[in-house]
Amino acid sequence: MRTTDAREGTASETRTVASIIGGRAPDGAPGGRMTSTNPALTSETVAEVSLGDAGTFVEACRAAREAQREWASVPAPIRSQVIKKIGRVVENNKEALARLVTREIGKPYAESLGEVQEIIDTCDFFTGEGRRLYGQTVPSEMPDKQLFTFRVPVGVAAIITAGNFPVAVPSWYLIPALTCGNAVVWKPAEYSPAIGDALARLFMAGGLPDGVLNVVQAEGPAAFEGLEKALDERLVDKVGFTGSSEVGKRIGELCGRHMQSPCLELGGKNPLVVMPDADLDLAVEGALFSGFGTAGQRCTSLGTVIVHQSVHDEFVSRFTRAVEESPIGDPTQDVLYGPMLSERFHERFLGWLELIEPHHSIHGSSGMGRISQDNPREGFVGDAEAGIYDHPTIVDGVAMEDEIYRTETFGPIVGVATFSDFDEAIALSNGHGYGLSAAIYTTDATNALRFRERNGAGMLSVNNSTSGAEAHLPFGGNGKSGNGSRLSGIWVLDQFTRWQSMNWDYAGKLQKAQMDIADLPADLDYTLPEEDKGV
Repeated sequence: MRTTDAREGTASETRTVASIIGGRAPDGAPGGRMTSTNPALTSETVAEVSLGDAGTFVEACRAAREAQREWASVPAPIRSQVIKKIGRVVENNKEALARLVTREIGKPYAESLGEVQEIIDTCDFFTGEGRRLYGQTVPSEMPDKQLFTFRVPVGVAAIITAGNFPVAVPSWYLIPALTCGNAVVWKPAEYSPAIGDALARLFMAGGLPDGVLNVVQAEGPAAFEGLEKALDERLVDKVGFTGSSEVGKRIGELCGRHMQSPCLELGGKNPLVVMPDADLDLAVEGALFSGFGTAGQRCTSLGTVIVHQSVHDEFVSRFTRAVEESPIGDPTQDVLYGPMLSERFHERFLGWLELIEPHHSIHGSSGMGRISQDNPREGFVGDAEAGIYDHPTIVDGVAMEDEIYRTETFGPIVGVATFSDFDEAIALSNGHGYGLSAAIYTTDATNALRFRERNGAGMLSVNNSTSGAEAHLPFGGNGKSGNGSRLSGIWVLDQFTRWQSMNWDYAGKLQKAQMDIADLPADLDYTLPEEDKGV
């Protein structure tokens, strides 16, 4: 099906999407059928999707198991050359993939381009890591014996990702997993199926053998049931999940029953502390981007600005003005943010607005909730009635006992709390139990270093926003934000490899560790003569 995108004046395709198992689409749609629509233009169908069920997931895991051994036998430097080629294929399709990201999830085009660039950066990084999957030679305590360690692939990795970063975050899993010699079963988010299909096909065009990367288009409950069955059949050796803390807890419990430790990248309630010595304009800029970029639909989105009482009023005034003046609307234009990811995310956002209490004060826009003709946003870019757009909301007066302080609000809403001393700022930054990202704005190095010591987040920023990642830096959180696992950089290798040790004894006889070892005599009672003691 071919339609016309009036905003760009170009033709837009309605894609036909299905799972990919062993290099081909399976027959039928055992999980039913669905349509994916453009959240900025809900009348436009992006994809018609044939969904799989739990059995589809298990079938994909079997295909991955069959392909993995041969893929692991390919020398790691050669596997990394495939990753290099994937990077070039993605680079050649950068603009097209970014346009699809904008079309299917409503992310502003500039952000979509940046997200695709993250794939390219990750490929570039891991092109070298295929030559650096180092083990060690280790000295033995016995003669005529050598000890070694090796990194070996885990086997089959089942990856489940969210759709707010539909290509960057999957690449953080897929690229290192493949580099290390694993086969992958990937379930993209059900609200970004076309993007998932496009990304998988770009990867396969880079030279991956059939079955090494399999894609299951399915709804969440079906995928969870399939994962449970695949684990029972010992078809999956590692699970990676990016999504809500609630679902992450269930996946952690499931993996625990099989003595596995999943890689969990979960939600956040990311604080941004503004010290009395902070550059307020810079702090406002950071709060604006991290609070309302991608309509606040990032795991690293700003949760609460924690502002010193001496600068609170001035900060709120500047922050309010910045939010009010920021363009919101059509994601193909130059806007701060576009639509919500889907109608479901909008409905959940309305529920979080109900957490606002009488002692709070509201700022940031000409209304609250859905932007429409009856509830307009001043300066809105485009046609609000055509898509799913929500007003930005600043909630001032947040306290630690408020439910809105403790709850991850995945949308364009930011709380503001006040503190009087550094200990109170630390308590507010940790008290919600999440530990993904945190930021502090200060010109005093002592404040920055003490914040680093006492904040429990996995990622910290000084004079920068709570959002942002680089391909060679570990990404992940603690507490309700994750189980301490990390994506990106060399640190993710520990998620997709296992350490294997080997001892090689060429003494021609059995040598028993801790028993058959040399003991060189020593005089432990020796003391220096009196004349040498300097007395």
